[in-house]
Amino acid sequence: MSKITIKQWFGVCVLVLMTSVVGAADKVKVGLLKYGTVNWELKSMKANGLDAANGIEAAVVPFASGDATKIALQGGEVDVIVSDWLWVSRQRASGQDLTFVPYSSSVGAIMVPGDSPISSLAELKGQKIGVAGGPLDKSWLLLQGMAKQEHGLDLAAENEIVFGAPPLLAEKTREGELTAMLNFWHYCARLEAVGFKRLVSAAEAAAALGASGDVSAIGYVFSNKWAEENPEAAMGFVKASRATKALLNDSDEEWVRLGESGAIKDKPEARDVLRDRFREGIPGRAIAEEITDAATVYGILAELGGSKLVGDSPTMVDGTYWPKLAE
Repeated sequence: MSKITIKQWFGVCVLVLMTSVVGAADKVKVGLLKYGTVNWELKSMKANGLDAANGIEAAVVPFASGDATKIALQGGEVDVIVSDWLWVSRQRASGQDLTFVPYSSSVGAIMVPGDSPISSLAELKGQKIGVAGGPLDKSWLLLQGMAKQEHGLDLAAENEIVFGAPPLLAEKTREGELTAMLNFWHYCARLEAVGFKRLVSAAEAAAALGASGDVSAIGYVFSNKWAEENPEAAMGFVKASRATKALLNDSDEEWVRLGESGAIKDKPEARDVLRDRFREGIPGRAIAEEITDAATVYGILAELGGSKLVGDSPTMVDGTYWPKLAE
């Protein structure tokens, strides 16, 4: 048997060390919409090694629709997806053990042209309004509740409502075919970049109806069973997400890098508005306070949307928010 050289021995040691390090990282499969804004966080996380720094390997699995991500999670194809706490509560009420970690409180707003004379919800009466997300969209329901409470206005009954896909409605608004439009936060931000103004946001509507602070609109969703079987991976992913948000909150350069890499395809002026609105939505409240407000908003939505929206549970089910967040 030939003797092993020092160089060969060193190479073997390096290989063993590298294998050990790679093996130590828990892979977390994250199901995301192909072109969703959450990809920005995951791309930033990966590019800056923040997943590895927290003991995980985040692996993005792209999907064409939100429904597809939910099916994938329930079928065990992925470990984590992005959805809202309303859906999680409804699933828990039906016996599933899903749970939620806040991702962002950025929400949509009713947008009007910069030179529009309209300055309040009351002045929308009789107008043509575009609404993304459908009749049971949470933001739309909250804004209807606010309009009825503060102005005695039934937005759905006293206006011409046009439901449609977010990009289509944004384009129709740009072209002047709609007086106002309610859309998802990033489409609103892009309109801001070209001179449109926010009339009222869904967050303001929630506050008017009883919430004491911002409630996350979406979050990371996974099963308790997975988290219990993979505690280090679950918490590692949450910590990696928080570290990435801290980077995106503090570093303008990281947003420039995301633009230059093609992760964000908007022009710099729009990217800067997207950056600012993203930062506004980074969760920072005590989790107990947010859970209390989420329960309040859930009750409001249950009244406004009924069982078609919330299912058979008129109150948010215990455990909707991941209990480990409160520890």
